[in-house]
Amino acid sequence: MNKKSIPGPGRGRGPMGGGPMGGPGMGGVVEKPKDFKKTGRLLLSYLKPHLLKLILVVLFAIGSTVFAIAGPKILGNVTTTIFEGLIGKITGSSAGIDFESIKGTLLFLLGLYGISAVLGFIQSYIVAGVAQKVSYNLRTKIAEKINRLPLKYFDKNSHGDVLSRMTNDVDTVSQSLNQSLSQIITAVTTIIGIFIMMLSISVTMTLVALLILPVSMFLMIFVMKKSQKFFTRQQKFLGEANGYIEESFGGHVVMKAFNREEQAVNEFEAINGNLYGTAWKSQFLSGLVMPIMNFVGNLGYVAVSILGGYLAIKSYIKVGDILAFIQYIKRFTQPISQVAQISNVLQSTVAASERIFEFLGEEEITEEGGITVAPEEVQGQVTFDHVQFGYEENALIIKDFSLDVKPGMRVAIVGPTGAGKTTLVKLLMRYYELNAGTIMVDGRDIQTLDRRSLRSSIGMVLQDTWLFSGSIMENIRYGKLDATDEEVICASRSSYVHHFVKTLPKGYDMEINEEASNISQGQKQLLTIARVFLKDPAILILDEATSSVDTRTEVLIQESMEKLMHGRTSFIIAHRLSTIRNADMILVMNEGDIVETGTHEDLLAKEGFYAQLYNSQFDE
Repeated sequence: MNKKSIPGPGRGRGPMGGGPMGGPGMGGVVEKPKDFKKTGRLLLSYLKPHLLKLILVVLFAIGSTVFAIAGPKILGNVTTTIFEGLIGKITGSSAGIDFESIKGTLLFLLGLYGISAVLGFIQSYIVAGVAQKVSYNLRTKIAEKINRLPLKYFDKNSHGDVLSRMTNDVDTVSQSLNQSLSQIITAVTTIIGIFIMMLSISVTMTLVALLILPVSMFLMIFVMKKSQKFFTRQQKFLGEANGYIEESFGGHVVMKAFNREEQAVNEFEAINGNLYGTAWKSQFLSGLVMPIMNFVGNLGYVAVSILGGYLAIKSYIKVGDILAFIQYIKRFTQPISQVAQISNVLQSTVAASERIFEFLGEEEITEEGGITVAPEEVQGQVTFDHVQFGYEENALIIKDFSLDVKPGMRVAIVGPTGAGKTTLVKLLMRYYELNAGTIMVDGRDIQTLDRRSLRSSIGMVLQDTWLFSGSIMENIRYGKLDATDEEVICASRSSYVHHFVKTLPKGYDMEINEEASNISQGQKQLLTIARVFLKDPAILILDEATSSVDTRTEVLIQESMEKLMHGRTSFIIAHRLSTIRNADMILVMNEGDIVETGTHEDLLAKEGFYAQLYNSQFDE
């Protein structure tokens, strides 16, 4: 119950807002990358194969924007035609409004907007495809990388962090690329295009409009600084709330058993109160941006309208130009807001990309040997020759271990917690590399063997039973993917699985749920034994396989394992020393060294460390 579900950086952004003259809206906390340039180059390398598509996106974005920008100017001309027609009709200087000219102009404008929409649609379609392809490639590389990483990486990094990189970080990159690629092109084109159109109408009015922008930016930055600290606190308290909820649900039964419901509610109310206070302040301050920007923007409209009226009276501009200019002002500030928003999004994108590339750059497993040995050729002789190992270089767990195991022998490994029992079999599986010494199978150094070939000849039954969502048949077949249904059932009969499976709804086709909570712990263990039966390995590793089941189920599992060990080289790790009396050899380990060896009877007769361990299990 110590997990904390902390939301990723940049997940708690406030609403983006901006008035007609406004700058960017408010955002939450954005994580900044450590090396923007390096990560940016790596991300661009994933976009390079799509260069032609991206060029098309740029062209379509420019075309769509240019056609859209031309609209207000054309509408301004229509307004001027209507105004001048009315004035001419009143004064008698003309026949009135030229509706044919207006009709042609409006049809032309409709065509422009139509082309702009089609180009925008094509642009979005291409960008979505590129963004999803990049995400697909990143996820594929992460999945492949996971299988090439040494186990020591996962000893130092949480599984949740790896999962977050594959899901949250890739999703951040995908969404950002999808939104930002076209937006930034459109925004820059829009700013430049509208600025040119505004200058073409009136330089004086453009200068007045631009003078309003610093006021908007100053107010926006002032509010942002005030609200930033509240967004930071909001993320902190949101993480605490999520973590507490996760703990409460995960330990719900324990909480009820100790009558802690009321205290849990009180603790959550305190956390929720903190979250409420900071979230209210952050959202309130970010919500101020839009009305403030609207107010400043309306002042700008007033100034431009008065100046435009004056210039129209003086005949420097036409009446329709005022309407077009006001529309351009409104549209001019929107892309500025977009650019500011995109800058934040890009920071998050590069930060997420950096985490992905850090993971992809981690040191991989070294594959020194490539000798392939078929599982049926392995006899099962295992030799440990002066093996030394430590998870940290300066802290050896196994100091100088030597052992020669003949084919078919049953070797039990016992000792207190931390003695190095499980570490020994992990070294045999080449989950970790040795600091010194060698391990040989049938006289071959395992470093010269292909890992897949080595592991295909070894079967493991662990204390932690691992089953995946799927049918019982599929879970057993995991030991040999090409096995027939008859072979699966035969392995099930040998491991005492068949009897209880026939009593289940749908039998072998019954789906095991995500938590495997619809079958008992003992049944899970028997399924993992059936899986190894199906694999039929030459070497067997049993690691605390009966530690979490009841006595009756343990008898079944012991009988099943007796069958499984017959004729196989077996390494048995057990805390219940009564289960290893029939072992051919018992290794007694303490602090990484073998302190005693012999049979059960011999070791008891010595009255040494093993005898103390054995007798302590029966002491009151």
